[in-house]
Amino acid sequence: MTDTSPYDAMFSGVIGQDYELLNLICPLATKMSRLVGAAASEYAAQTTDNLTVVELGGGTGITTLSLLTASDKFNILSIDNEPVMQEQAKKHLHKWAAEGKLAFCGDDALSALKNIAAGSVDIVASAYTLHNFLDSYRKEVIQEIYRILKPGGHFINGDRYGLDDISKHTRTIQDEVGGYFKVLTQINKPDVLEHWIVHLFSDESENHVMRESIALDQLRDAGFSSVNLTHRLEVNALVTATKPCL
Repeated sequence: MTDTSPYDAMFSGVIGQDYELLNLICPLATKMSRLVGAAASEYAAQTTDNLTVVELGGGTGITTLSLLTASDKFNILSIDNEPVMQEQAKKHLHKWAAEGKLAFCGDDALSALKNIAAGSVDIVASAYTLHNFLDSYRKEVIQEIYRILKPGGHFINGDRYGLDDISKHTRTIQDEVGGYFKVLTQINKPDVLEHWIVHLFSDESENHVMRESIALDQLRDAGFSSVNLTHRLEVNALVTATKPCL
């Protein structure tokens, strides 16, 4: 959709303040959620079958909604172990849950994935979840994603992928922080500003940050093929990978 206004109006109508505030603070995050849905829809267009989708880190439902509106072929299991956020998603997206298109799991990502049968899922999708994991935990999650995907299945992740050029990455983060201050002081949200700054320190810590080349190699090491990083927007990017067919 070239004109994003109808898209934004639809999202703000369903998600409400959650979408509006995120779009204000970090518009690239909402764009990544859209790109995850768009990538999933391209895969759905290749088949007439219904598709099983596992979403990691559903949060309040912004990326979930992007997936739900991308194709009516999707049956989605949204995983998030933060109950406050998941309850909001259940409220926002009750229509799809009532239709049997959406179910929720409150386990952490690794536990939930381990309870899913091998080779049973068409798409694993996520936005802004994997970068929150410790690198050792993330490695296990990626291995489980590979295990549960069907041959030919897709992993789609819109997330923070650190630039390999450390100096350029640092300058980009400095600009990002400046943007937080500009936006959140204007709307008098010092509590939200504090939250985002504290969270950013975690994102940028050595045992959390997903450096681009290392992250893509990690996917290849797990067995994925056609590993691609596209739509680079500052420290944000869309990564897709495929489980090879037998």
